[in-house]
Amino acid sequence: MRSKNKELMTKMLNFIDSEYQKNGLAPTLREIASEFNITSACVSHYLTEMKEKGLIQSNGKSRSIKTSKMQSMINEVSYLPVVGSIACGTPLLAEENIEKYLPIPTEFLGNGKYFILRANGDSMIKANIDDGDYVIIKQQETAEVGQIIVALINDEATLKRYYLDEKRQQVRLHPENDKMKDMYFKNIIIQGIAIKVIKDLI
Repeated sequence: MRSKNKELMTKMLNFIDSEYQKNGLAPTLREIASEFNITSACVSHYLTEMKEKGLIQSNGKSRSIKTSKMQSMINEVSYLPVVGSIACGTPLLAEENIEKYLPIPTEFLGNGKYFILRANGDSMIKANIDDGDYVIIKQQETAEVGQIIVALINDEATLKRYYLDEKRQQVRLHPENDKMKDMYFKNIIIQGIAIKVIKDLI
């Protein structure tokens, strides 16, 4: 097989790494073809030679391309789904609720599963969680008193501090905002606990 254009091969490799860094997924053949204005068949030939040279790994399936840089990124970061507004009746991490994926250094996380909730409103401002902040959530169904939790109430996810009111025999969800009142419920569904906040400083 005639050797391919080395410059284009390098650009293609950089594009694959860049797309993975942005989206947490390798690009498809069609996406690579569109980026470089070539045919998918041409991309396939390039990928075959890149695989033979040891530049990539692939099992032939869509988005299965892996470069050495990608493998390094996989080991160093986790791509967590960002959940925005919750559609009525759909699971929290249903595809339609996921806005995008963000790379988070693995060292920030412990064992378990995680997702990111985009904070909405000012109910948690005294906990330093402002509107639009990204909150890293450890996915679990239980919480300790005083932890900030994601509670599912009437098919909507809310971020509040968790308490138990023994007199009322109810769950008390406390907003960290002096202008807002506590909320009481007989039962709630706990989706996870907040562990970190990602915010812009300007």
